Amino acid sequence: MREDNFHPETRVIRTRYASTDAREHSVPLFLTSSFCYPDAETMRAVFADEQEAYIYSRFSNPNVDEFVQRMCALEEAEDGFATASGMSAVFASVMAFLKQGDHLLSSAAIFGSTHTLFAKYLPKWGIGYDEFDIRHPEQIERLIRPQTRMIFLETPSNPGLDIIDIERAAEIAHAHGILLNVDNCFATPVLQKPLLHGADLVVHSATKWIDGQGRVLGGVVLGKKALIQEIYLLCRTMGPSLSPFNAWMLSRSLETLHLRMQQHSANALELARRLQAHPALKEVRYPFLETHPHYAIARKQMKAGGGIVCFELKGGLAQGRRFLDALRMLSLTANLGDTRSIASHPASTTHAKLTEEERLAVGITPGLIRISVGLEHVDDIYADIEQALQKSAD
Repeated sequence: MREDNFHPETRVIRTRYASTDAREHSVPLFLTSSFCYPDAETMRAVFADEQEAYIYSRFSNPNVDEFVQRMCALEEAEDGFATASGMSAVFASVMAFLKQGDHLLSSAAIFGSTHTLFAKYLPKWGIGYDEFDIRHPEQIERLIRPQTRMIFLETPSNPGLDIIDIERAAEIAHAHGILLNVDNCFATPVLQKPLLHGADLVVHSATKWIDGQGRVLGGVVLGKKALIQEIYLLCRTMGPSLSPFNAWMLSRSLETLHLRMQQHSANALELARRLQAHPALKEVRYPFLETHPHYAIARKQMKAGGGIVCFELKGGLAQGRRFLDALRMLSLTANLGDTRSIASHPASTTHAKLTEEERLAVGITPGLIRISVGLEHVDDIYADIEQALQKSAD
């Protein structure tokens, strides 16, 4: 049976991209900074781009290549480049295409560090930046300038779980000759494939669901080969490359990503449904709840709702702190996408550097709690949250 006829979950497990003459069953680690050549002429040809071979692990490495190719198989992308973290992937995906005088348009509902990169640093380099409100997508057309080179969006958004219609955004972007760049971290390619909905580039923080166990950092950018070539040329010079060890770990994690995301999503949906009627909560947000304002769009472009549930405490900031302190099982950390359930308070952690006005504009209220739903039994996850809600409301 040909490998290109396999289902994605089979291809990511059974297609090997790195090996040695020993024909080992598990792909080995290639922990080397550089690579050797049999003679001077081969070395010359490789450096002249006349012959393909590994040169230096800042450029490429067998373990990194395997991870990238497996991600390409999942996202149905032509090519990709892996980076040291999710934020370096975001940075590379933007700066490979923007120069002084250009303009970036982004959804306002994005990860806090991404917002800081765009709002604080792009203007220093002479790049214009504007945001549109996801609740008013008609703003996109109005904010596009002749200098706009890229539209960036995150769907589902972090942490408010807003959903943007990727196909509609792609239609608008391409009508103006603009690249569409989508952060697909929350959904993963198991649940959503932005390239198939018209996106030009997809970025991931592989640190999250792709690793899935809170072990290593990593990022990746995926898209058409010509676009990825520009990112490769930037990154081989700047050096934000993924380490071979982290790539090896992430590649192994991809072999269970389908199973994990199915269970994360099932647990999250069940948890969201149980929490909907809780008297201590103002609101529960989850893309596959019928009460979500963008439920129809989520069902159109996602296979399941993912592993994040958010809720708004009636007691605001004070109750939020009491709630976190009352948890017994859930971890308190700013990371997400782990086998272990995690609770965080975005207003004081991941989005603390935004002003209160900026946070409120994207739905980050003082009492908003983000739950990264793990793989524990859902009864245990709910029991810990319920007892903490009860104690924090007293």
